[in-house]
Amino acid sequence: ATCGHLAVGVIMTGMGRDGADGMFRMRRSGARTIAQDEASSVVWSMPKAAIDLGAVQSVVPLAGIARALVGACASA
Repeated sequence: ATCGHLAVGVIMTGMGRDGADGMFRMRRSGARTIAQDEASSVVWSMPKAAIDLGAVQSVVPLAGIARALVGACASA
């Protein structure tokens, strides 16, 4: 909530949902949010949980995360 629309969150392969809850709070405060896609994830549960919550704006493969991050920062 501190940075709001100036923040960018990235959630990558992982187990559980704790990161998804944090991503949801970021998105709700106006942050741009990115998740790793299923095909390039080793464990899909964390990105999937964030997507299911509606916390993610962009879903990209691992190879595209850096570009998506730079793009999100450039438009902040």
